[in-house]
Amino acid sequence: MAQAQLNVIQRDETGKGISRRLRREGMIPAVVYGKSVEPSIVSVNVKDLKAAIRTAAGWNTLLTLTGAPAVEGKVVVLKDLDVSAISRDLLHADLQVINLKEAMTVMVPVVTVGPAVGEKVGGILQVIRHELEINCLPGVIPEAITVDVSAMDIGDVIHIEDIALPAGVEAPHDVNFTVVTLTGRKPEAGAEEGEEAAAEA
Repeated sequence: MAQAQLNVIQRDETGKGISRRLRREGMIPAVVYGKSVEPSIVSVNVKDLKAAIRTAAGWNTLLTLTGAPAVEGKVVVLKDLDVSAISRDLLHADLQVINLKEAMTVMVPVVTVGPAVGEKVGGILQVIRHELEINCLPGVIPEAITVDVSAMDIGDVIHIEDIALPAGVEAPHDVNFTVVTLTGRKPEAGAEEGEEAAAEA
């Protein structure tokens, strides 16, 4: 579980002019919201926000807010981030308050561990789902879902139901969808024997 602190500043003013001024100062406007929580408008330093989520967990990092009395000590996750399509500058952040005792749904990356047997004979490993939707308590959110592909041969497929998830983690699904495949043509027996003979020579 990745955690970090994030300092925010309470603000009362809103509007495009205020947002532009904040961005000139290296800040961006943000809103803090959640169940049974009054939405609060705040501002956050762009460098501080980037540093806080610069963990292996990324957006799933649990952020404890400081600095603004209305949200002091609240634990949040970065729910949304507006980015300029032209300059790629950050424009606005949504911070969702979470209950550490209540399961939540997040997306986590898929990481393969190999290489696969089939890759050694020319096969191509294809990750079909680079992220998986999981449901678990905030305190046990994994940084990634690890999939061991070392035994995969050409033509093999790993589905969601084949993956061993960490304790306390579920991956809700209606269909047993494909996560990883290994494609390619298996070498013919004659070709393999020729390669072996060449190697012996």
